[in-house]
Amino acid sequence: MVGCFVGSWRDKLRYWFDGTMSRGTPALIGWLGLASVALVLVVSGLALLLAPGDVGGHGNWHGVLWMSLLRTLDPGTMGGDQGGLVFLGLMLAVTVGGIFIVSSFIGVLTTGLESRIAVLRKGRSRIVERDHTVVLGWSEQIFTVVAELVNANRSNRRSCVAILANKDKAEMEDAIRARVHDLGKTRVVCRSGDPLHPADLGLVSLASARSVMVLPPARPDADIHVVKTLLSIGSHQTANPGPHVVAAVTDSANLPAARLAGGSRTQLVDADELAVRLIVNAHRQSGLSSVCADLLAFAGNEFYLRPEPTLAGKTFGAATHAYELGVPVGLRHTDGSITLNPSADQPIVATDEVIVLAEDDTLIELTGTSPRIVESAISPHRRSNPEPETTLLLGWNKRAPQVIELLDAFALPGSVLRVACPGPVDDLIRATTNLVIETKRCDPTSRVDLERLDAQSCRHAIVLSTDGLSAQESDARTLITLLHLRDLAASLERPYSIVSEIDDDSNRELAEVIRADDFVVSDKLVSLLLTQLTENRHLAAVFEDLFNPTGAEIYLKPAAGYLLPGRPGNFATVVEAAARHGETALGYRIREEFYQPPSYGVVLNPPKHEPLTLTDRDLVIVLAED
Repeated sequence: MVGCFVGSWRDKLRYWFDGTMSRGTPALIGWLGLASVALVLVVSGLALLLAPGDVGGHGNWHGVLWMSLLRTLDPGTMGGDQGGLVFLGLMLAVTVGGIFIVSSFIGVLTTGLESRIAVLRKGRSRIVERDHTVVLGWSEQIFTVVAELVNANRSNRRSCVAILANKDKAEMEDAIRARVHDLGKTRVVCRSGDPLHPADLGLVSLASARSVMVLPPARPDADIHVVKTLLSIGSHQTANPGPHVVAAVTDSANLPAARLAGGSRTQLVDADELAVRLIVNAHRQSGLSSVCADLLAFAGNEFYLRPEPTLAGKTFGAATHAYELGVPVGLRHTDGSITLNPSADQPIVATDEVIVLAEDDTLIELTGTSPRIVESAISPHRRSNPEPETTLLLGWNKRAPQVIELLDAFALPGSVLRVACPGPVDDLIRATTNLVIETKRCDPTSRVDLERLDAQSCRHAIVLSTDGLSAQESDARTLITLLHLRDLAASLERPYSIVSEIDDDSNRELAEVIRADDFVVSDKLVSLLLTQLTENRHLAAVFEDLFNPTGAEIYLKPAAGYLLPGRPGNFATVVEAAARHGETALGYRIREEFYQPPSYGVVLNPPKHEPLTLTDRDLVIVLAED
């Protein structure tokens, strides 16, 4: 016969007591309070019963209770007691009991506070914020993102950035304080949790956030992590459409899966495609990545969407001179479509928003008067027709086939691309239409191998980063290659331009020594673009059009095609000269400052009335169709 053991009443009482004790600090404080009450009541009753004469003026039960309580809380209270042996014994008993109870109470409070502080340091408490920015994930890009969000919110009285990552809260906060020195008015709150778990998303009040950014981690399966995070966000926000979400994928092949996971409210950045476009365009016009970094960074000039009813009925050509500290670059229509670099005679509708390049939205004001145009400084020269050129591509990574494909789309028939890398790549290169492909085995870090390539006969050189290495190791190999290339080009009368892909933006400062024409730091540019989209989702269409090779793009063209070299003028004159070519002038780049950080000679949106003199070596930055 099988029976079950039912404990005695003592076992049940002990079980119940253990259950209450396991509830933590509040239960312990409750038991200590009950023990104090029991001690005071027992001693007071015994004193009134056994030694009524020694109680003195406290003969009533109120006074005895108060007297016992004071001796329980403060052992020094009994120092002046006088009376019989029984009374003194009771006072000693209540004092000794009080010592144990008070010391236990202090210990419980200390332990509870330490436990609570430990929980807070683990970052597992829920934040209570509204209209804040949430960043999910942690990588080196987080420091660029936080710094940009701080710059974007400098004019706000109160802003918050909440970071959720599977990392220790204290480590995250220490790292941000060390890398981002000035947080301004922005509060950065870190929470430890896994973005892949919907329950952890509640720690950062995702439902009340203004925008959410998903950062790809620094590991091979980064896109898998991003897609799972997007699914986690979707499951967390089933009833509420919630904030808009921006995310980046590192492999173009994973873009369709990310779109399905994120849904209609998610805007995705294809990091591979962005890097390829910048590399190819930068090799054709050095300095493009510096211009893009300035456009995407909140510390410089950025795009704003401005409704301007007073410009309704006027042409876009007239609007180009309507701002002293702003450059109109296009229009956003009521259906959400974007027109960059519209024709000068396109009318502006009252419902259109003007896309203005400016340093801050508070500086965008209509002037009411047109700036002075220096007609005598406008260059009558037209640009010469381009000719087929030879380009040297050094190194190989997963983006190389896309780079070659886009190079072929832009190249003139008969152009030559010389691919030099350590391994065989012929099977990885698709058939080309305009390019003649030459492949050679070469170690890009070997001076002997580079000399055999006849690099001096090339017009451009592209150096790709190396897959499978850390950012510092890859950049070290790249910098050695750049040093060799620059030394080989020193004796040339017409040296080739050098564009390089690097993984860590801190190595960009070495451009002062290597004097490379341009560095493409795709991770930083992706971070900047994500930050822009978190602040204004409507800019997604602007940047999509801007980076799309079929529409208006950014070009850096010789200044001699706009201003006569050495002839004084102003930027308004440059804007007018560009408009006559069907282009929109954004700024210029000074040749003598190509290798001087942080701007590398790039000047965007200068005041239109200030005097300006350019040389034949300087460049004008324009939006144009070709």
